[in-house]
Amino acid sequence: MGMFLPLNISERVGDFIAGKLDFPFISKEEIMGMFCLFGKDYGINGQTEILSATDLARGTIEQLSRNVSLFHNMPNKINSSSVREDYLKRALQISIELRYKTTNRSPKLNERVAGDPTILSNCFAQHIAFYKRNYYFELFQPFRKNDLPTSLKGKLEGRMLLLGFNVKNLNALPYDSSIVPFIYWLNNTSENASKV
Repeated sequence: MGMFLPLNISERVGDFIAGKLDFPFISKEEIMGMFCLFGKDYGINGQTEILSATDLARGTIEQLSRNVSLFHNMPNKINSSSVREDYLKRALQISIELRYKTTNRSPKLNERVAGDPTILSNCFAQHIAFYKRNYYFELFQPFRKNDLPTSLKGKLEGRMLLLGFNVKNLNALPYDSSIVPFIYWLNNTSENASKV
């Protein structure tokens, strides 16, 4: 799971944890976009795997919905000090994990924390609850080779994609399709694209 909107979300999360920003660090008018990709290693093959990935997507949506409800019903959990404390606890867990994974390819702690799926999932739910916004999800079936530009074949071919936004439905997005901002982010953010 990750966030691709706002485009500088990792920087904002890092600045928030460092105390340079307060909660909320995403404005009410901004579009938030989150994603989950399924089939990372071998793609999604056959109806059984499609059903399995669909169930995982459904579970992700249900968990995010529960988190939104939890934060909505506990407004004292969505203020700067509480949110920062939760993010710092997760950052401590990540630092311990990274200590045991010392390889040349290990990401720096700050980058890993700012892009952590748990933190970003909570960030998405917290801002939706704080602003009492609607949200919607769209699940894309496995992408076929012929439907993708050459630059994205290695990243998306055979995979399923779940997108979520902090708007009521597709018509509330300022895009022709919900996949447009994700493709833009994937093409133009090489650091984030390498995490996919």
